[in-house]
Amino acid sequence: MRHLRAIKDTGNNLLASLDPNDSVGIIDSYFPESNFFVEFERFDRHVDKLRRSGTHIDYVSICSPNYLHDSHIRFALRSGAHAICEKPLVLNPWNLDALAEIEKEFGKKINNILQLRLHPSILELKRKIDEGPKDKIYDIELTYITSRGKWYHISWKGDLHKSGGIATNIGVHFFDMLLWIFGNIKKNVVHISKEDKASGFLELEKARVKWFLSLDYDDIPENIRKTGNRTFRSITLNNEEIEFSGGFTDLHTESYNKILEGNGFPLYTVKPAIETVYTIRNAAPIGLKGDYHPKCKNIK
Repeated sequence: MRHLRAIKDTGNNLLASLDPNDSVGIIDSYFPESNFFVEFERFDRHVDKLRRSGTHIDYVSICSPNYLHDSHIRFALRSGAHAICEKPLVLNPWNLDALAEIEKEFGKKINNILQLRLHPSILELKRKIDEGPKDKIYDIELTYITSRGKWYHISWKGDLHKSGGIATNIGVHFFDMLLWIFGNIKKNVVHISKEDKASGFLELEKARVKWFLSLDYDDIPENIRKTGNRTFRSITLNNEEIEFSGGFTDLHTESYNKILEGNGFPLYTVKPAIETVYTIRNAAPIGLKGDYHPKCKNIK
C-alpha cells in the first residue's frame, strides 16, 4: 500500500501489476484501471507487448518475497525500466556483483527503499554524530519487537531460505541505519538465533551495539502490552532514548521523490547491511557471553 500511495502522490501511473495472491482490493483506491495479473508469465508477456508497442515503462516497483527480489530486478532491467526494490535488496552479498553487471548491460539503475535514512529523527542523529568528537565511541541498545501470529511461520517469511531469517526480514533496515551513521563493522557476534528471535553484538567504528529482534508477543514490555500495542521499538544512545516512533507516514513517498530526482539509494549502498545480516544468518550463536542485550536474560 505504501508503494501504491507513493506512485499516486508523485503524480505517476501504475500501468500493470502482479500479485499471485489476488490481494488486490486496495488497488481500487489508487489505480483501478491498472492491468492486473496473477501469473508472472502473463505479466511478463504484457509488459513485453507494451514495450514493443511503444509504451515505455519507466520503473518497476518490487515488493515481492525477499528471495525473488534478485529475479524481479533482472526482469525490470531487461524490460528497459529502472527498478525500485524493497529491502533487503538481495539475500546474499555476491548477488550484488551480478546485478551490477546487469545494470551496466542495460544502462538502468537499481534503487533500494531505505526509508529510515530519510526519517527526521535519524537524520538529526546522523548530524549529531558527524559533528561530534571524531574519536568518541557510543553505546547503543536496539530493541525491535513486532509480534506476529502463527501465519508468519507458515508463509514465506518463516522460511529461512526465502526470507533470510528474522535479522534479515525485520532487522536489515535498522542495521543499514546504524552502519550508515556509526561506520563499518569491526566485530559481529550472535548470542541467540531462533526462528522468532535473535540477538547479538556489533562493534562499529563509532559504536558498540547490543541488538535484540523478536516476533514474540511475550517479549513486549508489560506496560506496552496493556495499551494493546503489539509492536515495541527502542533505540538508546548512551542510555538516552532516541524518539522515532512517529514520522513514518510519508517516507515511501519521500523515497520515490528522491528516486525520481535521480537521488535514490543505489545498488552498492546496501552492501554493508547485506553482508551484516548474511553473517548473522550463518553465525553459530555463542549464548550469554560477553556484551549481550539485557533481554537475553529472559530467553529460555
